[in-house]
Amino acid sequence: MRNNAFVPSDYDVFSGLDVDKRSISATFNNQQGHIRSLRMPNSVEHLVNHVRKHFPDQKVAFVYEAGPTGYGLYDGLVAQGYRCLIASPSMIPKAPGQRVKTNRLDSVGLAENLRGGQLKSIHVPSPVYRELRHLTQLRDTFVSAMVGMKQRIKSLLLLEGIEFPPAPAGSQWSIVVKHKLRKLPCSCTVRFKLDQLLDSLEFNEKQVVKTTQQMRRFCQNDPELSRCLGYVMSVSGIGRIVASQLLARIGDWRELKNVRQLGGFLGLVPTEHSTGDRTDRGSITQTGDGRLRSKLIQASWSAIRQDAELRESFASVCKTHARHIAPRVAIVAVARKLSVRISVVLMKQRPYVVREKVHSAPLTQEETSPQGTTRRKPEPGETKLLTVRPLRQRSRGLVP
Repeated sequence: MRNNAFVPSDYDVFSGLDVDKRSISATFNNQQGHIRSLRMPNSVEHLVNHVRKHFPDQKVAFVYEAGPTGYGLYDGLVAQGYRCLIASPSMIPKAPGQRVKTNRLDSVGLAENLRGGQLKSIHVPSPVYRELRHLTQLRDTFVSAMVGMKQRIKSLLLLEGIEFPPAPAGSQWSIVVKHKLRKLPCSCTVRFKLDQLLDSLEFNEKQVVKTTQQMRRFCQNDPELSRCLGYVMSVSGIGRIVASQLLARIGDWRELKNVRQLGGFLGLVPTEHSTGDRTDRGSITQTGDGRLRSKLIQASWSAIRQDAELRESFASVCKTHARHIAPRVAIVAVARKLSVRISVVLMKQRPYVVREKVHSAPLTQEETSPQGTTRRKPEPGETKLLTVRPLRQRSRGLVP
């Protein structure tokens, strides 16, 4: 079920918590103002005992910043029947002229903002989605390490003036190429370094495979995850890896309130600085998980080749922008459409059905590449995104 909106008038005491590894700086306010600030051990039991001793028969609400301490404090307070919010650090109001920062002052600010109703809680995922998030993050870690090893190998060969073994497109790191790399003539020191890098590359490749298999088993063992995974994969261009990472970040699908929420969460909507009758939109906000946003944009390139409706949308947006930026702007528009479709299939709990009545000619290389350049196929796990210019207003009419 969705969390009810926080209403300050329903509570008597507001507690702002600045949490670190060993301690909690807590500030307590009531409707009239400041009560006390103190420092205590990082323990749910200690905090609850203090509240029950000093604020008996009063409704107490807590808030702390999202950070490395995770959800343990939240789980403990909710289990004791207290309302607790976890605020995103980027969404906490701060005075521009404030030049002093301490744990106590941070807790005071949190308590005051909580009493004023200026804070909104992030969505706290349930345990099953937290575990899936661990697996997806672990896979991303190994993929990043794998990409890093490939770059180091190429850099080493470039430094030594050794040509990388030629290979057809898409098989640059095949078993045959790796075997050739181990047979390249070079000095003993360079050979040792190259062999160690190749060993690390193969280790990370095996870890990626093992983690991917564990992700699949984990999703198959949970009926709800398995069902939602099938719904998301029914959307054109979305495979098992992207679908698993989307579910890990979205969490409980019941928390989705509208079809535009996911696009904003992934940072696929344009920034805006408008006043009066003037509308001024900039590049996409790029908030949220950048790696997941990159994967969704990469999936969009596959989607426009599978779905004629998305292909028509891509071509339509391209026509309204300069050639050198049109493909990048258009593919982000397609990614936002995909986010809408994903939201719909999860909220409606049904698979997506591609419209067969839309007819569109296949895209050419010139249509998908900026003028004078060729779009490079991304390396696995690559997350670098190019900043795009604003999307036109008419491209924001996102419908499933």
